[in-house]
Amino acid sequence: MNAPIEAGRPRRSALDEQTIALAGVAQAARLVDHVSRTGACPPEFLQASLNSLFAFDTDSVEAVYGGLPGIKLGLDTLAMVLHNQQPPEQRDMVRYIFNLLYLERKFAADPAMMAVVRSRLEHASFRAEHFAAHANDICHSVSGIYQDTLSNLKFRIKVSGSAQHLQNRQSADTIRALLLAGVRATFLWRQLGGRRWKLVLQRRAIGQRAQELSRELDVI
Repeated sequence: MNAPIEAGRPRRSALDEQTIALAGVAQAARLVDHVSRTGACPPEFLQASLNSLFAFDTDSVEAVYGGLPGIKLGLDTLAMVLHNQQPPEQRDMVRYIFNLLYLERKFAADPAMMAVVRSRLEHASFRAEHFAAHANDICHSVSGIYQDTLSNLKFRIKVSGSAQHLQNRQSADTIRALLLAGVRATFLWRQLGGRRWKLVLQRRAIGQRAQELSRELDVI
């Protein structure tokens, strides 16, 4: 899962980097909520979150998502949550965000499992790159990685939603792939200095910065 940010260009501030990485967590949670309730989600953000799993070496945190546009849904979601503006029907989505922060700690405490996930993601990345895999194929491969590893941890994220969609194999694969993308984003957030106590203390500042970064995209 380790994906260092390479040197070569001016880095963003620590707050910006942590905000973008945390937006990756929020985006994964938002997409999980979409899929569990409707069986679908915005394809451009799904692809960006899936691609983040294979961004092993990047020159900036936003490059993990192919640029800031790929994480806009996450920035909007993060700003909404940290400003307490999410509608009641999205309470599960908020729960997923904090569940992902907790699950990543359990995952990071198991170096052997982390090594297995990294190795299998590299293999899945090779297949996706050389055999033009579609999003559904990638989700199926990543879902298998999640089932064989993180699903065996004592803590599991319980996803709520429509039984019709949760029992659909394609939807279930997409949800597991997004959960792994959320764990990957959490790992990146911690790698960049993010901590839960900082999130509590900087809640307003992070929410404001997420909103500003999203608005910058609206005027490009």
